[in-house]
Amino acid sequence: MGVAIVIVNHVRTFATLLHQILPAHTAMPVELITDRLLIQPNRVFIIPERRDLHVVGGRFHLAPISKPRGWPNVITVFLRSLTEHWHGKLIAIIVSGYDGDGAEALCGIRAVGGITIAQRLDTAQQPDMPESAIASGCVDYVLSPEDIAKAIVRIAHTAE
Repeated sequence: MGVAIVIVNHVRTFATLLHQILPAHTAMPVELITDRLLIQPNRVFIIPERRDLHVVGGRFHLAPISKPRGWPNVITVFLRSLTEHWHGKLIAIIVSGYDGDGAEALCGIRAVGGITIAQRLDTAQQPDMPESAIASGCVDYVLSPEDIAKAIVRIAHTAE
């Protein structure tokens, strides 16, 4: 598709296994993000546990998690970094999860010309995050997981 897919989840106290699980479901290389890793298209990147993720100069930068207690705000931190330091096309997607992480940063994504998507509540195992995203008033599309995948492909192939 010519895009980098970055998965930022609420992993705080245990290591993620997504970088081991996802390769069986995609032809794209899947990498656990390391500090200063170059962002490249046609790859899936996974945030490691206990880290905030930033983007500067086309590279990932990891920092100690800024909110070690309560629900983390790693998605909000990452989306805000994108609005400040990324100059390419942006698609921010909020899916099933607890709390409202990411919702308050969606308006910033839209302000820089990005597209925002939330998972349809009736398809979310835990609807808190997509519900908070929708309530922000800054969601362009509310879609099922299958339709989110189709939207990513459509948007990725749309001329800039």
